[in-house]
Amino acid sequence: MIRILLAEDDQVMREYLARALEKSGYAVTAVDRGTAALPLIEQEEFDLLLTDIVMPEMDGIELAQRAGELRPKLRVMFITGFAAVTLKAGKAMPQARVLSKPFHLRDLVMEVDRMFEIGEFEELR
Repeated sequence: MIRILLAEDDQVMREYLARALEKSGYAVTAVDRGTAALPLIEQEEFDLLLTDIVMPEMDGIELAQRAGELRPKLRVMFITGFAAVTLKAGKAMPQARVLSKPFHLRDLVMEVDRMFEIGEFEELR
């Protein structure tokens, strides 16, 4: 089963996203900030880091960069409601996907599904 680490500071959004991904067959671990995600990345294997960009303590870009140092094969998808931040994320992590809020849950699941098309996913394992 594909494991996703979700870092989102908004509780309602975090629960909403986690529930949608779990219903689509993904295993989701959800945390409310980047500083809570890092120890999990050190201790456990995840296939995708799905992170909001604008969060207190540590933003999603810094989290993704530090996660990439710890787990180079970890895929990253940013979610954000700020267009200017989207550009910053694209420059900092060009291989990451960026999904702009507001989005429909169907779009999120489709993007995650696309990242893990079976042939592509199996090659990276």
